[in-house]
Amino acid sequence: MKGKITREYIVESADRLFYQRGYEHTSFSDIADFVQISKGNFYYHFKSKDEILAAVIQLRLENTRNMLAKWEADGERPEDRIMSFIDMLIANLADIKMYGCPVGTLCTELAKLNHASRAEANELLFLFRSWLSRQFVSLGLEAKADELAMHLLARSQGVATLAQAFQDEGYEGFIKHEVEQMHAWLSCTASAAQSAQEAGAGR
Repeated sequence: MKGKITREYIVESADRLFYQRGYEHTSFSDIADFVQISKGNFYYHFKSKDEILAAVIQLRLENTRNMLAKWEADGERPEDRIMSFIDMLIANLADIKMYGCPVGTLCTELAKLNHASRAEANELLFLFRSWLSRQFVSLGLEAKADELAMHLLARSQGVATLAQAFQDEGYEGFIKHEVEQMHAWLSCTASAAQSAQEAGAGR
């Protein structure tokens, strides 16, 4: 049990360091020093930084799947579930201001490095894309579901990037304003889909 806790602690700590400092600028030694366990114990669990990265990606995938499942269970309507995705920007506002989106920054960095794990990291974005697409299908927008999912995913990533870049220039108000705009867009999109369905049913 102790070994499992130690391994989990290493992965969770590395996850935070990769997010705050970037994968490239976090060394194997940085992680070992942060978790403050003996080098022998550390090397027992991981032999390289790339092994830790693989474990971090798996942790993020697991956490993302659990979060999406919770949104699915808690949201009565598809628009309620999509709203949970949009509101992530508010829930993580302080971290986004400092470090950007944890998913977007990791995927971008690994792409620049042409890292062997970039495809695995991109699965995080695909999880959100496919989940959002399913919600738009449930709204009755099957023909445009993936297009709408990509639009919302791109907008949220753009907001996170700009909020981090201009963190000293009213970032909080900027994020909240953009979230309100996305709420309004979603409400209009859902209303238009419902009207189209009602018109089709009345024929």
